[in-house]
Amino acid sequence: MIHLHNISKSFGKDVLFDDISLQMEPGEKLGLIGRNGTGKTTLFRIIVGDEGYDSGKIVAPRNYRISYLTQELHFDAPTVLEFGCEGLPPEEKHNQYKVEKILFGLGFTDEDLNHSPLELSGGFQVRLNLAKTLVSEPNLLLLDEPTNYLDIVAIRWITRFLKTWKNEVIIISHDREFLDNVTTHAAIIHRNKILKVKGGTSKLEALIEEQDELYEKQRLSEEKLKNKLQTFIEKTHGNPATATQARSRRRMLERIEDRQKLETLYNLEFDFRYKDFPGKVMMEIENLDFHYDPDKPLIKNLSFPVSDRDRIAVIGKNGKGKSTLLNLLGGELTPVAGTIGPNVNTTTSFFGQTNIDRLQSSLTVEEEIWVSNPNLQRTEVRGICGVMMFPGDNALKKISVLSGGEKSRVMLGKIISTDSNLVLLDEPTNHLDVQSVEALVESINRFDGAVIIVTHDEMILKRVAKKLLVFQHGNVELFHGGYDDFLRRIGWEDEADLKKATPALSKKETSLSKKELRQQRGQIMNEKSKVLKPLTKKIETLEEAICKLEEELETVISGLQKANENQDGNEIVTLSKRLHDVQKQIDKFFAELEKTVRLHGEKSAHFEKLLDRS
Repeated sequence: MIHLHNISKSFGKDVLFDDISLQMEPGEKLGLIGRNGTGKTTLFRIIVGDEGYDSGKIVAPRNYRISYLTQELHFDAPTVLEFGCEGLPPEEKHNQYKVEKILFGLGFTDEDLNHSPLELSGGFQVRLNLAKTLVSEPNLLLLDEPTNYLDIVAIRWITRFLKTWKNEVIIISHDREFLDNVTTHAAIIHRNKILKVKGGTSKLEALIEEQDELYEKQRLSEEKLKNKLQTFIEKTHGNPATATQARSRRRMLERIEDRQKLETLYNLEFDFRYKDFPGKVMMEIENLDFHYDPDKPLIKNLSFPVSDRDRIAVIGKNGKGKSTLLNLLGGELTPVAGTIGPNVNTTTSFFGQTNIDRLQSSLTVEEEIWVSNPNLQRTEVRGICGVMMFPGDNALKKISVLSGGEKSRVMLGKIISTDSNLVLLDEPTNHLDVQSVEALVESINRFDGAVIIVTHDEMILKRVAKKLLVFQHGNVELFHGGYDDFLRRIGWEDEADLKKATPALSKKETSLSKKELRQQRGQIMNEKSKVLKPLTKKIETLEEAICKLEEELETVISGLQKANENQDGNEIVTLSKRLHDVQKQIDKFFAELEKTVRLHGEKSAHFEKLLDRS
């Protein structure tokens, strides 16, 4: 456990933390939220000692190890596997199977392991950094936006991984669904303070809102009382008959706390500007093909219409073609075959992953937004700047000094400054905070036009998508239904093995008679025994083999010591080779054991859920 006690931190006149305290209990998983710029990353840097603080203290047990996933990337190993192994604790430096397990879970292949980290895409470099952090098995794990640049399958994998994490973890993330699935507690940095509760982020935000409302009510009530007391004192000044009452009220006035009015916190609240569309079908995609390499097609024979009011989510692993599809629909790429036919009345706005890089660093926020629609009046542009949380003189900030999150808001400002009826959004939430993501979801749901969005955020998928374009099994297909329907009816191919043991109970089966339910439970128990018994046997066999090899290892080491004492070169060479072979075999069996134990646990949990339902 670690305890931050009365920490204060300022940058010049700007106060970031005012006497904050935070304590982590053993095994606690904490989701940390707060608006962009409130100091979440700075708090992590303070905890690991990369940033100083003005006052307070941090107390942690002796030998308490902390690992921090930073957004900075620096690779000093020749291969992906070797870099990941650098995260292993010293006593486990030979257990590379643990690194491989995590790398495979994050989407790496056997072939990737021997590549240089510098050859990876930016997204996979972030994943490699995450793998190195996870494998270090510290007492406290600090994860700063771990889901950025992860695809949806990898996010689901890391969710399962962190649920079984035994030590403490603090996670900064804009992904509310991910946080609430993984964490036991939530904390928010708000008005230079930190508040922590047991439970999820929604409960925490409701509490903050309630506290702010209570504070303002108390402030107004006390202000009213102070005015009343002051008026009495002024009216009775110099009157001997009321001198005692006046003194009493003056003392009362002095005891009332001087509460300052809470500073207005700007929320990202906006609506996409809708251009009227007199029709039903906005765009027809017919027999669309696209590839960069003819041997590796990304899109094959894809056909679908885009209707007004459509909400289509594009989902799948990274590198399969999701962003490419949006670039094709947005006119930034040309199909290899097939057609994309927009209606003559369709006007498209496009938020792309690389659009932020196209912002002109020499312009101000106001100027950059104005470029998107020169027909707007300055007051209208300033209004959009305010909605994007750049009120007043903040609209005059240069693009060059903005953070990633601020640049994302500028891009959204550019989109809403233009009237459109089809909005394309490619992972728009990577640099937004939780509150801003909520505002984006609400604006999408209010929009009268169509929206096509690439996202890995399952909360957004569940609340927005009515149709899905799914990249899976080597192609992309249109799925008519929401994300929950997709998980129930199809699901992700990488997770299919978790569902093969026995089918889930249908709604019809939940209303069976007691006798039928007993029979059903018996069938589940029999199936459970059939599936788990061979796995249990395999675990026992592997454990016995490892014990024998470890005994042999001790004998070899003892022999090596004698050979060294006798300076027997031939024996040293022979035993050294055997030592290497035995250790390699032990590592191989441990890797197989780890895999089998994990599979046993997953299958066991699956059957327990079925038994609970029955």
